[in-house]
Amino acid sequence: MRFQTPLVQAVLLRRYKRFLADIRLMDGREVTAHCANPGSMLGLAEPGTSIWVEPNDDPRKKLKFGWRLVENGNGDFTCVDTAIANRVVKEALEAGQIPELAAYDMVRPEQSYGAGSRVDFLLSGTGLPDAYVEVKSVTLSRSPGLAEFPDSVTARGARHLGELSEMVRAGHRAVLLYLVQRTDAQAVTVAEDIDPTYASALLQAQAAGVTVLSYRANITPQEVTIGHSLPLADDRPLVLLRK
Repeated sequence: MRFQTPLVQAVLLRRYKRFLADIRLMDGREVTAHCANPGSMLGLAEPGTSIWVEPNDDPRKKLKFGWRLVENGNGDFTCVDTAIANRVVKEALEAGQIPELAAYDMVRPEQSYGAGSRVDFLLSGTGLPDAYVEVKSVTLSRSPGLAEFPDSVTARGARHLGELSEMVRAGHRAVLLYLVQRTDAQAVTVAEDIDPTYASALLQAQAAGVTVLSYRANITPQEVTIGHSLPLADDRPLVLLRK
């Protein structure tokens, strides 16, 4: 997924009201950018952080910049726009770049299922059970090389796990796919201390037959694409994720 407009560097001044960020561009101008991330962005929104934003000239948009990346140092980036995760996964699914799901030849985004929910992707293929795929963008890291989900309490995430379990019981395939949007991540795990309810729901979903996959994104100021699969950490107090 290539950015529509070349990104430009800026410095974060403050993030507030979840979806707003005051920034300073390299030419000295201070403007407000849209922050497309409803989570806590723990560790990513400190004043003074080096970031990359996408300018736009759309007259329908009040804010002329969208915050896309955080520069972690050492050439590493985190993509903080959660909507990009689904776009990256859609491209990867259509191109057959996720081996565990490559046999499916029809990819339908945003399909209704469960109790008034919409699954991120419904996959179909001749002779295969339908696959319901939920994508979660992972950006939290509190230990070097280890990504964690979630970064705040997510009742919605726990509900989705229950709905995926119901799809398995109905004879379908259900997949939870963590897209780790950090190029410095070497493994991923669940932040049980942040949301124990979600951690418990994941255990129950795995017991019900929900498949858990984890992939890392390749991120540059030009594009975000699917990368390689990540190991699911087994050296943490909570061992939840197994392929």
